[in-house]
Amino acid sequence: MRLTFAITRLNPETDTHRHEEEYRLEVGRGMTVLDALIRIKNEQDGTLSLRYSCRSAICGSCAMEINGEEKLACRTSVRKEWERHGQIVVAPLRNLPVIKDLVVDMSSFWGKIQGVTPWLSTVPRTEAEQGAGLLALLPGSYQFHNVDACIMCGACVAACTTHEVSKGFLGPAALAKADRFLADPRESAASKRMRLTELDKENGIWDCVRCNFCVQVCPKDVKPMEAIIRLRRAALGAGLVSSGGARHITGFADIVERHGRLNEALMPLKIVRFNLRRMLSVIPLGLRMLMKGKVPNPFAHPIAGIGQVRAIFNALGGATRLPGRNHP
Repeated sequence: MRLTFAITRLNPETDTHRHEEEYRLEVGRGMTVLDALIRIKNEQDGTLSLRYSCRSAICGSCAMEINGEEKLACRTSVRKEWERHGQIVVAPLRNLPVIKDLVVDMSSFWGKIQGVTPWLSTVPRTEAEQGAGLLALLPGSYQFHNVDACIMCGACVAACTTHEVSKGFLGPAALAKADRFLADPRESAASKRMRLTELDKENGIWDCVRCNFCVQVCPKDVKPMEAIIRLRRAALGAGLVSSGGARHITGFADIVERHGRLNEALMPLKIVRFNLRRMLSVIPLGLRMLMKGKVPNPFAHPIAGIGQVRAIFNALGGATRLPGRNHP
């Protein structure tokens, strides 16, 4: 079967803009997109640039955009892509600078990995922590939720909607790596708090919008978004509740516990708190919500069943209650 491959090309030495070039290739059963690209380079156009190494979905080098989705070319079937999309369109990873054709510059990606300190801290542990750590390292006594399976391919960063608009965001891969070290029993409690304090800052754990694209495209089922959620829970558990994202969560839970339902008029106030400038900026939003019927009547009787809602919160127990909240 002879198919057309549309490949995005860019040679910075001669091109000012990206453009597509089409190549016709006879494909056989079992051929991968990487196999096809190598044949195109060897048989039709030796100027085509791409990056690959192991050809076994281990190194992550051949990550690229195939028919609009971030995938490893070495494990992507040409036939299945054609049957599903009716075309084979190949482009470099998004959100990363293009060096040439399908090769992207991973420098910023590696910089963010390094930025989360991806190694065990040298902060000394207490004697009690040392003993607990030795016991925790016994087989089957702990797990990293598969985040250590990451092959650093960059697909999650390319798919990340936050990274698309905020290049400073640490990104799914780096935050998943941070979660792996936070879960390591050999880290001291002081070191873990230091990690969480850094991740709680701007461009950290609270900038993720939970679009779930990183989970969808990850070739190793790392589930970076779930790692970010675990980091958020750990930050709240450590009492780091001053950031906007943390205030959104604690405020949401507090309103539901107190009123039995979400009061959308109170949510912005829970987030901005005593910031007068920001409070004045949300007043027009509150007026529009009032006109749309999104503001509950403050003089209305409590909703039916509010006792059951509060009972649910009480049944959770102190260990699972969010810190920094004033519970009734």
